[in-house]
Order: sequence, then C-alpha cells, then structure tokens
Amino acid sequence: MEFFAPKTPEGASRLQRMCDGLRTLAPAYISVTCGPDGAGPDRTHGIIETLRARLGPSADLAPHLTCVGSSRHDIRRLLAAYRTLEVRHLVLIRGDLPPGTREWMGDFPHASDLVAFVRAETGDRFHIEVAAHPEFHPDAASADTDLAYFKRKMEAGATSALTQYFYNADAYFRFVESCARLGVTLPIVPGIMPVTNFERLSRFSEAAGVEIPRWMRKRLEGFAHDPESVRAFGIDVVTRLCERLLANDAPGLHFYTMNSVEPTHAIWAGLRLEPEPAMPVGSGGHA
Repeated sequence: MEFFAPKTPEGASRLQRMCDGLRTLAPAYISVTCGPDGAGPDRTHGIIETLRARLGPSADLAPHLTCVGSSRHDIRRLLAAYRTLEVRHLVLIRGDLPPGTREWMGDFPHASDLVAFVRAETGDRFHIEVAAHPEFHPDAASADTDLAYFKRKMEAGATSALTQYFYNADAYFRFVESCARLGVTLPIVPGIMPVTNFERLSRFSEAAGVEIPRWMRKRLEGFAHDPESVRAFGIDVVTRLCERLLANDAPGLHFYTMNSVEPTHAIWAGLRLEPEPAMPVGSGGHA
C-alpha cells in the first residue's frame, strides 16, 4: 500500500490514525512517496520515522527515493538514515521536475543510475522496487525505447517492479510478456488505483498517460453528481480487475491509496482473500 507524505501537521495526524486500518489489512509493506519540492526527502523520512514508531519494528516500510534534485551526498545521507530506522525496502524512481522547471536537477539522469548507485553503496541490503509502465511512459519516444529503459533498471540491480495504475488488464499482461521476451523475469506487481473521484482520476490519468476505457469513462461521466454511485461503481470495477490479475498469476497488488484506506478495505473485502504473513524482503540476495 502506498501513501504520500503529507505536507501539513493535520495530514500527518490523519495518516497516523489510519495505522489501525493498516493492521487489519496486513499489507506486505507500506511505501511512502517523495514530493518534487526540496523538502520532499526529509518529509518522507519524517513519515517513515512516525510509521516505525507507530507500527513497530516488524513493519516493512519502503520510502521512495527520487533522481530529481538528488546528489550522491543526499542519497548517502538518506540511506544512512534509513539503515538507522531498520528500513530494508526502497522504491527508486526518476521523479517529476518541480512545476516550472525545465533543466534537469541532480546527479542521476535516469532511475537506472540511481539503482546502480544504491547497489554499489549498499550491496544487497535493500529490496529495490522500480517503476514500470504497462501503457508506456508518457515521455517515451516509443514502446521499444520504454522497454529498453525498463530492462536497464532491472539489470542495474532492481529486485522487482511496481506498475503505474491501469484499468486495461490486457496492457499489463502484454507488458509482462514483452519483458519476458527481453529476458526480464523478475516480479512486476500491478499498481491499483481505487476510483473515488472521477474528475481527479481523469486529471491524473491524462498527466500519467493512463487510459480510462471508453465504457468506463462514459459510466463515470453519468455519475458526475452522485459520489456514492462513483464509489460503488469504482469498487466493483477495480475488484473485478484485481480478480482477473490474481487469477492470471500477478505476483501481488500494489494499492495507490491516496491516503485513504477505506476504498482498499472495500476492494479487499470484495476479493474475499485472507491476509497472508508478509514475506521478509531485502534480507539478502535479489529474491
């Protein structure tokens, strides 16, 4: 389950209160994003500190580290801080430039550079997740180019990958097949975005290059002034998507919670699955 690092004390308090809900879902791990502003890395570190204190030493916490604006010194400092907090799981991504910024910032032009650096600095200490795009990155010159960049990240030392969210399961299956043909067979976990607000979802999807299928968009447009119908329809659609993914051997589900656990709870209940003990990760080797 992924959360973003709140910028306000109220948001941080709300995230702390959600911890009890996290216990009942027993997620394999909890990741915390890193914003593009200069305070983003320290804000993420602060939330990881809070979650460690709240959830205890057994919780698997996965802070995001981004290329944007990061120097080698910055990454070394954060790696040391996360070792102190007994973090053994990282999500390494390129990240987005701050609004209005055109020139690249930082020592790592590509996520593969950051992955290689962290592996060189820490060996096998961390389980490293990287990003994958089943419908291809919006900045990619071509599908083949995007696949080549993804392969480079995996070969640099990633343990597994998390995808951008999607609503077309076939895009995910074809992406996994394409990666396998290139020799990339490490786990690629599908990203799941619960549907709770169509306007926000439409805006996010346009920016991220995510397709909302026409039939789904039309139904959601029809519920424009009925939030409860949007929620009910969204939970049903995403639950069916999750069922199909799991039935076809997806290695797990990674929920983009938008800092609200209720939709994930509802989807989990619809799947009627029992929580399994979280598998230890990052304890040695690229398992």
